[in-house]
Amino acid sequence: MSATAKTCPAPRRHFARTAVPAHVPAACPSRRTFLKRSASVLLVSGVSSSLLSACGGGNLDNEQGQTPRLASVDNFRDVAGAAAGYPTVDGKTMRRGAFFRANVLALSVADQMEIERLGIAGIYDLRTPGEIERTADILPRGSVSQTLNVLGVRDFVAPALNSAADAAAFMESQARGYVTGGAQRANFGALLRDLADGAGAQLFHSNAGKDRAGWVAALLQSIANVPLDVIMQDYLLSNVYRAQAIRSQKETLRAQDGDALAAIQEPLLGVQESFLQAGFDQVQASYGTMTRYLTEGLGVSESAIESLRSRLVI
Repeated sequence: MSATAKTCPAPRRHFARTAVPAHVPAACPSRRTFLKRSASVLLVSGVSSSLLSACGGGNLDNEQGQTPRLASVDNFRDVAGAAAGYPTVDGKTMRRGAFFRANVLALSVADQMEIERLGIAGIYDLRTPGEIERTADILPRGSVSQTLNVLGVRDFVAPALNSAADAAAFMESQARGYVTGGAQRANFGALLRDLADGAGAQLFHSNAGKDRAGWVAALLQSIANVPLDVIMQDYLLSNVYRAQAIRSQKETLRAQDGDALAAIQEPLLGVQESFLQAGFDQVQASYGTMTRYLTEGLGVSESAIESLRSRLVI
């Protein structure tokens, strides 16, 4: 049995009362309403599913075995989830085997052979140049890799932090930057357009596979009309998949810096509900709906969104 939501606590359903921008209809008073409406609006964009099959979305099926657990790439998983795939709000199911997410591809020989069985054609490395220099990917044979420095900086370095609350606030600011930052929007948009056009299975990854990769996974699941609670649970699964690595990092920090400083940095090691929520809140504040963020913020056309959705659901 794979490590899935059974070992992940159900997310809290707390939504702060942020004022809705004037251009958002009054029927959208809460974040939950916003997210549900953002997902369902993708169903009525006017582009038929028959167009999507012509774009190559229909050549992937859901007859997939269990996604392998990779010891050397602990946050490797299918964006569609395990078992039969995540359900959608419109009665469909996410197609497994189409899109995968991961942390850095430090593949062992055994895991390299395992991942090659999945037939991944394209790999997108979302890390900074500095991160890539420290740990280069080991690519499965037959895959073509492309780098997209979504942060637009030479290296990712956390600022000096005075408390665990500061660390959590920093991670929330990073998530908001996925919506407001020019480099982030350009590169996330390029990634989604490439994923829409790509042939065969595709994989995207960041350093730990939890923040940048987690945001892309949440966008794809939103496009597929997966319920918000499921999107949040899937996001939080990084804490389950990377539990051993997180424990090891904590022990290293305690040994190097002492318990107090290690406790301050602890929020940087995993994910919290507030991190993803901060990104969604910023989508609402800046664009009103997820669709407007995708089309106006990321420059992804409606036809590309529908092409993605065709690849994402069955």
